[in-house]
Amino acid sequence: MIFSEKEMQNIKGLSEYEVQERLKEYGYNELASQKKRSILAIFFNVVKEPMLLLLIGCGLIYFFLGEPNDALMLLSFVIVVVGITFYQERKTERTLEALRDLSSPRALVIRGGEQKRIAGREVVKDDIIILNEGDRVPADAVVLSCSNLSVDESLLTGESVPVRKSDWDGKEVSRRPGGDDIPFVFSGTLIVQGRGVAKVTSIGSHTEMGKIGKALQSIREEDTLLKKETGRIVRNFSIAGGILCFLVIVIYGITRGNWLSGILSGLTLSMAMLPEEFPVVLIIFLTLGAWRISKSQVLTRRAPAIETLGAATVLCTDKTGTLTLNSMHLTALCVKNKHFDIQSKETMLLPEDVHDLMEYAILASQQDPFDPIEKEVKRIGELYLTGSEHIHNNWTLVREYTLSKSLLALSHVWESPDKQHFIIAAKGSPEAIADLCHFSKAQHEELTQRIEYMADRGLRILGVARAFFKKTSLPDLQHDFSFEFVGLLGFIDPVRDTVPVSIKEAHEAGMRVIMITGDYPGTALYIARQIGLKNPGECITGPELEVMDQGELRKKIKTINIFARVVPEQKLAIVNALKANGEVVAMTGDGVNDAPALKSAHIGVAMGERGTDVAREASALVLLNDDFSSIVHAVKLGRRIFDNLKKAIAYIFAIHVPIAGMSFLPVLFNLPIALLPAHIAFLELIIDPACSTVFEACAEEKNIMRRPPRSLRESLFNKKTFLFSLFQGVSILTVVFSVFCLALHFNKGEHEARTLAFATLVFANIMLIITNLSWSKNLIGIIRLKNTAMLGVVTGALVALVLVIYVPPFRNLFHFSILSGKDALIAFVCGIASLAWFEGLKTINKRIAVFKFS
Repeated sequence: MIFSEKEMQNIKGLSEYEVQERLKEYGYNELASQKKRSILAIFFNVVKEPMLLLLIGCGLIYFFLGEPNDALMLLSFVIVVVGITFYQERKTERTLEALRDLSSPRALVIRGGEQKRIAGREVVKDDIIILNEGDRVPADAVVLSCSNLSVDESLLTGESVPVRKSDWDGKEVSRRPGGDDIPFVFSGTLIVQGRGVAKVTSIGSHTEMGKIGKALQSIREEDTLLKKETGRIVRNFSIAGGILCFLVIVIYGITRGNWLSGILSGLTLSMAMLPEEFPVVLIIFLTLGAWRISKSQVLTRRAPAIETLGAATVLCTDKTGTLTLNSMHLTALCVKNKHFDIQSKETMLLPEDVHDLMEYAILASQQDPFDPIEKEVKRIGELYLTGSEHIHNNWTLVREYTLSKSLLALSHVWESPDKQHFIIAAKGSPEAIADLCHFSKAQHEELTQRIEYMADRGLRILGVARAFFKKTSLPDLQHDFSFEFVGLLGFIDPVRDTVPVSIKEAHEAGMRVIMITGDYPGTALYIARQIGLKNPGECITGPELEVMDQGELRKKIKTINIFARVVPEQKLAIVNALKANGEVVAMTGDGVNDAPALKSAHIGVAMGERGTDVAREASALVLLNDDFSSIVHAVKLGRRIFDNLKKAIAYIFAIHVPIAGMSFLPVLFNLPIALLPAHIAFLELIIDPACSTVFEACAEEKNIMRRPPRSLRESLFNKKTFLFSLFQGVSILTVVFSVFCLALHFNKGEHEARTLAFATLVFANIMLIITNLSWSKNLIGIIRLKNTAMLGVVTGALVALVLVIYVPPFRNLFHFSILSGKDALIAFVCGIASLAWFEGLKTINKRIAVFKFS
């Protein structure tokens, strides 16, 4: 029994001094999350980038050459680049910190003799906590006193039926979750009925939930395929750049006799060759992708998982709360073999036949319910029966008989108005109610038919019974009453409105959708038909799965899309079977026991509304609204991110070809140096925001959800993309180098030829950005996309170009000369013309599809 009010007043709990001492000794009540990087660690990670080291090296050489202005300018570029990159890194870190900052449950504790509501993380060992219906238990604790206390421990055990709790008698018993009448409650579990007082025994990582979370932290994740691929690309280009750098130094030193300038030219070529934007772009795309996906109610815990979204071939999803609303609606009543459907019209009257059924269903429920089914019973009762003789707000509840493992039914005993006898209302599983009513074999068979009829309509069914008892001492067991069967209640968890459309979209995108539920097969099949799942007439149940070997499961799972009566531990077998068949799997889950499956899936998706911290820690994505349609939208964004990333990588490679060529060819042909380190640093200030923000903001192609998922083994920078980008880059290089050579041929000075070639390269770069934003739309169509980032980068590049050519201090630092209007027009036309062929190729591709870009 629960402590009396007087006994509660005598419980003082911990003092504030004791709380502070325990915080010092044991720390806060929270699971250890991933280590946060310090500001110094982020700064060191930024400044060790090869491009920055090359800029610093060139700046030092300028100091040795007696050119302090050039040296200071390069070092100022270093500061700008470091600042931009550091800001982006910190933004990424803050984003990840925010995603990990999952709020802990609130807790009601007794401290210093007063009840206080505090954050769950502030609960300490030996705290006295008060538990009420709807509370999430903040820490492992021993129950000192309770009344009708039932706890949903499915997060730890996978068992959906709540377990009873009892007072601790001081004896040592098992402290493992699961089973009735154990006097311990566990962190993260939910109080579904009754109330209690408990003393905290373990907090944080020492709780049952914390131990599982701690074990998961030891699992090391390997780098993603994209990260490995960009690493290989950077490595290969670095090796090539190093070889060419050495050749430039040797050629320059031998032909011109100035080895220090040769080293400077070699480092300049290295800067031009090094595609250091690749890893930066990958980070930025995934970070901004996480932000975009969060707007679809999906938080990203591990940004690299975004790249995998577009490759998902199977979406494994829970039913309750994900495909459905997780709000039980009473839609069917059955009395004396007559079925009655409750319509949505609130003005409709219930027939007299079912009034008694609703009356006793209400009497068998809590007066102020927390349980969603009891809430629905009360809502329907108030809607249809208020003011009638079937509502008894003035009756007195005398006793409650709770659910037990042997009898899944409960009874409420009410005192009659005449004070002469008791009225008993019972509700529970139909089988348990039939047992209380002592049904004959024929009655059982008839009830089974009614149950099957309702289950095939996707209903969850409860039975209701009543009894009358002369006012004497009440019996110990519900079975001692003479119950009369009243009828059946049928509840349904409605499908979310957005789900059928999202299922269709997933199928059109070449993805299978598999429903995994703990519900009965009849309910699962009914929901499958409603939402449009493929092959909705077949399913595998948990017991069947338990005796099935991996080979048989791999074979059957190729066509089966429905799994019913499945416990969380079996999700891992399903994931492994799908992976063994070569599928790329996204898996949803909310409980602690879901964590291994979430960890094993290519994309683990934890529930945000009803999920546990451990499930979220094991997952890559967190679904804030638990809505399946959000997953499909996230897949769409994942495909868009990969497409745009591919365009950005193609652009980076293409623009580095003319930059590297203009650094190498003048040395090879003994011409004046065309590009200096400052010029490449200037171009980097265009390239960096272009490849990160402009391409990232590009809208998806129209057919993005009409094509099959890409293979996880599909290279971001495959042979076709390589040749395509090389062709673009060589085209620009040919035009720019021709302009440079012609300028020298017509006796323009070194500075004038450099200025003309550089302006042509900048215009060509702008054209390259715009034309690559879409590999299907023409220039007019791209401009209509209203990409504000593109407008900003193009405007910034043109303004900067004007400044460095026409403002004397900048012009001198860049070793330029003033460009006449005629020469500026030549640079503009040549720059645009260098890629005009690509626009023509788009038109041909659109008409006869002779070349597939994407």
